[in-house]
Parts: sequence; structure tokens; C-alpha cells
Amino acid sequence: MKQLFSFILVLLLGVSTLSPSAFGAEKKAPSLAEKAESAILIERDTGEILYEKNGDEKLPPASMTKVMTMILIMDALDKGKIKMSDKVRTSEHAASMGGSQIFLEPGEEMTVEQMLKGIAIASGNDASVAMAEHIAGSEEEFVSMMNQKAKDLGLKNTKFQNPTGLSVEDHYSTAHDMSIMAKELLKYEGITKFTGTYEDYLREDTDKKFWLVNTNRLLKFYDGVDGLKTGYTKEAKYCLTATAKKGNMRVVAVVFGADTPKDRNSQITKMLDYAFSKYETSPLYKRDQVVGEVKVAKGKDKTVEVVTSEPISILNEKGQGKANMKKEVKLNKDLKAPLKKGDEVGTLIIKKDGKVVTTSPLLAKDSMKEASWWNFFKRTFTTFTKTS
Repeated sequence: MKQLFSFILVLLLGVSTLSPSAFGAEKKAPSLAEKAESAILIERDTGEILYEKNGDEKLPPASMTKVMTMILIMDALDKGKIKMSDKVRTSEHAASMGGSQIFLEPGEEMTVEQMLKGIAIASGNDASVAMAEHIAGSEEEFVSMMNQKAKDLGLKNTKFQNPTGLSVEDHYSTAHDMSIMAKELLKYEGITKFTGTYEDYLREDTDKKFWLVNTNRLLKFYDGVDGLKTGYTKEAKYCLTATAKKGNMRVVAVVFGADTPKDRNSQITKMLDYAFSKYETSPLYKRDQVVGEVKVAKGKDKTVEVVTSEPISILNEKGQGKANMKKEVKLNKDLKAPLKKGDEVGTLIIKKDGKVVTTSPLLAKDSMKEASWWNFFKRTFTTFTKTS
């Protein structure tokens, strides 16, 4: 009798530990990153998560840190604070960086374009610090800018201590946060010219000609991959934030903590294959596309045109048909001059089947100076003559 009771108890306990999926009540998620500590897969334009594993686990990002470094470089270029042709001088501090480098010497000058090439292709720590000092005046101030940008992007589990990713205490990010950074970087369409280059040269016409080879081998072996950044340290192991585009759809895949480069690349490949086989996108807007205009009080002109800040698309599962989609433009009220080009002036909201799937900032297309007394006089005079 005791044996029968024990047998029944074992059966009951066994059944109670079965997951709902064992009864077919729960759809099984794909296993795409078994050999990574954390991973995520998103569609770039919508930001929709297609797969996630430990997405909010804080881990060392190694050289994937340079995704944020490149965001700040591209932002400075976009706002006209620096130009590709600007000369960047290498400090003693920048030249002293270890790890991956392009072997800059103290006092050596390169253009912003060459430095960006050294960062994106060769993961140059020296070039990263040189650019940080050029933009912010010091590495410390640049790191403050990195952390502020992380807050602006709504990243809650990221903290930077340097622009390189070299191992240091209290420097961390997550697969989720890294995917959002990649999404932000990719709105600058020119960045893939650098991150998508497999090999190139620096100092071409000198005795110090230097061959650059991209650390992202998937550029050569996976059709559509054109970025973004690998990472490796002993603590972080092998990491990669990758992006690929096929047709209208661009996706971002992130892997933290793979044991080998082969494992890292195979996990990314599986995620990319999954995305392109299962989903498709319908583009709605390009970046910098005019969607309307907004009134500006006390401005030289009465209104300024409003443009998109990034590409906008709708994501659908293949074979499911087009979703019921609605667009909504919300413009800020009580805007006052002066206004800078790129200032946020509203929000574009995309709803799919009644659910909000995308909220994206809308920007001022041009700067707006404050109106002079003469502008006010002409405006008042014109109004007077029209009504008299």
C-alpha cells in the first residue's frame, strides 16, 4: 500500500512540475541563442522585439561600447559641430590606449573620417579617445555625454566609464539597451559606409600605411550584414551587435557572453535567419521626410516645417496580411523662437490594429531665429492693410 501511495505521489509531483507548454497551452519560443548569456533580436524601424533572452541582464559590453561613441560622433556631424574633414590631434593619453588600436602616435593628426574608419572597422581604442577629446574636450566629459545620451534614450541598465569598452569596474549594459543604441546609430544612414566595410587602409601614401580588417566577420559571410560592432574582453567574452538589411527590412541582433567567435557568429546568424524568414516590413516614412508644419511664436517666420527623425515602418508576419494601421501627428503647442534645426517639436504615433507600436520624435527641419522689431512691424503692417 505504501509503495502504491508513493508511486501515485511521484506521479502527482511530476505532473505538477510540467509547464503549461507541455499541454500545448503555450507557444514555445524559438531557441536562437543557447550559447550566449543574453541576446535580443529587434526590427530596426519599429523597435519590435522578435526574440529575447535575459535581455535586461547587466553585463560588460566590451567594445560594443563604441556604438554609443559612434552615436555621439554622428550626432556632432549631423548638427554641424564637426566635419568629416576636420583634423583631430592625438593626445598622449589617447595614444596610450591598449587593446585594439590603429597605433596613433602622440601629436599625430587624422581627419574625423579617418578616425571614424579606425573606430568602426578596427575598433581602435586610441581613435575612440582621440575623438572623445576632440568633441568634448576631455574623455571624462565625453563619458558624461555618453551617460546623458543613454538617459535620453530611456536606457535604465547602462552605465559607461570610458568610450572604448576596456575593462573597468561599474561599466555595463544589456542586450536590450544595446539594441536601442544600435537603433539610434542606424538612423544616421551614412554610418554603414564605415561599419559595413570589411577592409581598408589608413595613411595610404606614407611609410606607415596601415591595413584595417573588420572584426565583424559576418560582413563577409552573411548577405545583408553591414555592421555594427564586435566586442571581446576576458570578462565579457565574445559579444556582437549586428545589423542586416534585406529588401525593406533591417534588423538588429545582439549577443553577450559567447564562449568563442564561432558561437557568437552562429547565434547571430540564427537570429537573422529567423527574422528574415518570418517577418517583413512596409516602409511608411524616410528620415527627414516632411510631415507638416508647426507654429512658432516670436519667430522670424510664423511656422517651421516638421520632419521625421528616423525611418518609420510597420512590421508584419509573413502570410498574415497587412495590419490595420493608423498614423497620428502630435505637435507641441506654445513653441517659441529661437529654435534650432533638429529640436524636438512633436511626436509621430503609429498604431497597428488599435495598439501603439511606434512613437518617434518629430524635429524642426530648420533653425528659426527670433523675430526682429522690423519683422514684427512688417507683420503688423501687412495684417493692418489686409483688414483695412
